[in-house]
Amino acid sequence: MTRRDGGEDATERRAHWEHVYHTRQSHEVSWFQREPTRSLALLTEAGVGPTSAIVDVGGGDSTLVDALVARGFRDVTVLDVSAAALARARARLGAAGDAVTWIEADVTRAALPAARFDAWHDRAAFHFLTDPADRARYVAAARDALRPGGTLVVATFAADGPTRCSGLDVARYDADALARAFGDDFALLRGDREVHHTPAGAEQRFTYAVLRRR
Repeated sequence: MTRRDGGEDATERRAHWEHVYHTRQSHEVSWFQREPTRSLALLTEAGVGPTSAIVDVGGGDSTLVDALVARGFRDVTVLDVSAAALARARARLGAAGDAVTWIEADVTRAALPAARFDAWHDRAAFHFLTDPADRARYVAAARDALRPGGTLVVATFAADGPTRCSGLDVARYDADALARAFGDDFALLRGDREVHHTPAGAEQRFTYAVLRRR
């Protein structure tokens, strides 16, 4: 199933990402991974399993949803501002995609059910929020949508990572900075780093933070 949410404030962001996904193939975007190995390992380590309800925020056409479905996850939601990205992922999954909930929305404006999810995953979406008000809305959305005790895995460019991506400025973080950004409603369980090799062969340094919803 597919839902659409968002308001006028999301129009510019939506237009940017629709252009990206209409003009580049999956393997042409810098954040492309054939296997989301680090994300899967951190989710598993945090106790997220096939019976967990999980949302992949900014999931676009990433392969995390493929990996979760293949591992028997039965309650998977993918949220992205780009309809083109979601359509690409859904087409790739075929009939298996019918069991996934697809939400076309800007996460800073999305109306997500309260305490709906056991796990929230985001690789390379949060760092595009350079406006403090947008970051505050994102954090509020995660806080409200996660059940107490739920897990948040968020990956951003590291403090020594790129300053721009896809023509946009980004905010960079280490794990402690991410914990501060999410505030007192979350406790930092662990931080991690990854050197991602883009399809073009460049290196991008990422920070991962695993947080627990208090």
